[in-house]
Amino acid sequence: MRVEILHIDECPNWVEAGTRVRAALAELGCGDVEVTYRLLTDSVQAAAVPFAGSPTILLDGVDAFPSGGRTFALACRVYLGETGFVGVPSVAQLVEAIKGHT
Repeated sequence: MRVEILHIDECPNWVEAGTRVRAALAELGCGDVEVTYRLLTDSVQAAAVPFAGSPTILLDGVDAFPSGGRTFALACRVYLGETGFVGVPSVAQLVEAIKGHT
């Protein structure tokens, strides 16, 4: 499995997204899966990938949390968490997304 996190420089949540993705992978016994990061610096780059705001977590090139929305704007993304909108999915949400993908 390929895991890639698309992000913008101004987004404060991409580092935590990587930490949580690695924790979810470890919980699933997939700790050897590499997590890569791609910094998007303009709308042309954002348009070339399935970007839905920063951070977008891709599993084999597919958004782990498809929302039906893509953006070419360099903007932050929000996810629906257990207590409302948050900047990054929980480890439990990531575990479920990864399990659903494999």
